[in-house]
This record gives sequence, structure tokens and C-alpha cells, in this order.
Amino acid sequence: MNPILKYLKNLFASQRVIGGDKQLMARVQADQILQKLIDDKRVPGLAITVRKNNEVYFEKGYGFADVEQQTPIDPQNTIFRIASVSKPIAAAALATMVEDGQMDLDASIYKYLPYFPKKKFDITVRQLAGHTAGLRGYRGGEYGLNKPMTNKEALALFQEDDLLFEPGKGFQYTSFDWVLISLAMQEVSGIPFADYVREKFLEPYGLKNTLPEVPGELPPHCTTFYSRGKLGFRLAIPVNNTYKLAGGGYLSTSADIGRFGQVYLDSKFRENKIQSQFLTSGIVNGIPTYYGLGWQVTQDRWGRTYFGHVGNGVGGYAVFYIYPEQDMVFSILINCTNPGVLDTLEEVIGLLVGEDKA
Repeated sequence: MNPILKYLKNLFASQRVIGGDKQLMARVQADQILQKLIDDKRVPGLAITVRKNNEVYFEKGYGFADVEQQTPIDPQNTIFRIASVSKPIAAAALATMVEDGQMDLDASIYKYLPYFPKKKFDITVRQLAGHTAGLRGYRGGEYGLNKPMTNKEALALFQEDDLLFEPGKGFQYTSFDWVLISLAMQEVSGIPFADYVREKFLEPYGLKNTLPEVPGELPPHCTTFYSRGKLGFRLAIPVNNTYKLAGGGYLSTSADIGRFGQVYLDSKFRENKIQSQFLTSGIVNGIPTYYGLGWQVTQDRWGRTYFGHVGNGVGGYAVFYIYPEQDMVFSILINCTNPGVLDTLEEVIGLLVGEDKA
């Protein structure tokens, strides 16, 4: 065997699936690119989990969970803010409720939340989940709000505002849509939204390290949250994401998000009549939104279809892509506010997906 390849095989011996030499070289290249993000101080810490054919294909931690303490990152145990990757988790729970006949995607949100102020137009659950309802996005400091609120109390932030457009006639991405959905799910189930998600989805699928962030009560092995400026990394501003749990308030590990993605590679699950609706892009005025219901649904530069979500929150950044045709899941978590490295991460994903281009 080529001595370089022999060395590389030994280097990656901890990986459960080795694959061929070409795949091994792709992982080496990916490893170098990710390490350079640390060396160049573009991110403080990063965890990656890649699954292929229902096995861990590549998994590694880079940099530090806590820069000052130089705490290493373990993809299996280090917990990050996953920001909007919370939306697919909430969507999975919503799909369960729809399958159980408890909620109707095409029902008016007023059926479940009669106290939400009436707008000029009716709004359906489906429109909220697909961001075509017309609710506005964040204003001013709302992105980094540090105020303890429940999802019901958070209605005060936006409930009096006019819709931006007639529902179904436009697209506006906003976590406020999922504030309403989570509240409706709570009203229907009679239990807190977080409890419903845990009982109906997280526990049944073994996602033991995926949980709501409780300010002041961070779990063991949680990262420190950073932002990056001209002088390097600094502690991120304090935020309270409780009210927008469904849209951006969960914590998790890269391994757990990888396992979550694996659930959706089960064809029986993905092709379920209800679930498939969540993974189908919306159409507005004849143009795809590239967004289903709680899921981004799109193609990469080679035309390969994937679905998932990008999350960008205070002190946390996440990339979660599922490639159904290649039977692959990518989970990449970073403990920093938008570090501006998506192009690099997608380069890594492209390397690991390989040459199987559509």
C-alpha cells in the first residue's frame, strides 16, 4: 500500500467507515480545511458529524468549547446552540401532531389561537410553517432579545403589526411564525411545547442531548458562546431564546443532529404522506420558495437535492443538510455568532458527498 495512504488510514482508524482511497483523501482534505478555520481564528470551535449509509462516516471536533480554558470539543457530548436548526425539530413534532389528527395544516391559526388579533386576511398553519403568512421579521434588537418571555407573552412583540402581504402571496422568513405554531401546539396538546416535543420525538428517537436552553441553567459540556470581531473572539451578548424555542431555542450536539437526520433517511419516514408535505418546496406566484414546512429544500451547485436548515443565532451557528440520494447527513455546529464560513462548510460538504453529481 502507498505509505501515505497507509498513514492516512491509521490517522482515520477511529472512523467507523473507511471507504475507498478516494473517499479517504476527501476526508483528509475536509479535515485540513476545517482545521484551517481554527488556525486562522475564523471560528473558536466546531464539531462535525457526517453519516453515510446509516454509519458514522466522518466525525471530529476542532478548536475549543471554551477558548480561555482550552476545553476540547467532543462531537458526541459538546452541546451548542443550534439556532434555526430548531425549526426542523419543531416541524417533526408538528408532523406527528398532524398525523395524529390533532392539528390540520390548512386550518386557520385562529381555530387554535382565537385570542391572536384578527388580521385583514386569514392565516393557516401551513402558511406559517412555510413562511408565506406575511408576518414580519425581527426589528432592531429583537434578534438578541434578553427578556424572559413565554411563547404566549411574546405575541406582544408582533401581534399588532400588519401583515407584509396577503398570506400565500409572498415569502418572509421569520421565527415569529414558529412562535405561533408552537403556541398552537401547546394549546392543542394541553402541555408545554417543549414537553410535547420531548415526549413525541426526542425521546422516541434517542436524541438525549437535544434540549431547550434554560437561561442560567446550561447543561454540562455546553460551549461558551462567542462573537467574532476585529480583535478576535469575545463573549456573545446574553440572550433569552425561551419564547422562540421552536424557531431557534434548542441546544444539541453534532452527533445528535446527525441522528436526527438519519431518521429522515428512512424512506418509510421521508415518504410518509404527511412528512413528504414538509419536505416539498412551496410555490409563490409560480416560483419555488426552496422552503417546505420548517425545512429548507433546495439543490447544491451540482444539482443534487438536499433538505435541512442553516441556523444563525447569537453565539451559535449550525449547518444541517440531508442528501437523500447519497444517503448522507451533515451536521456542523460552531460556537460563534455568524462567522461567515458557510461557503467553506459547503466546500467541505461537496468534498465529502464526492463525485456522484446529478
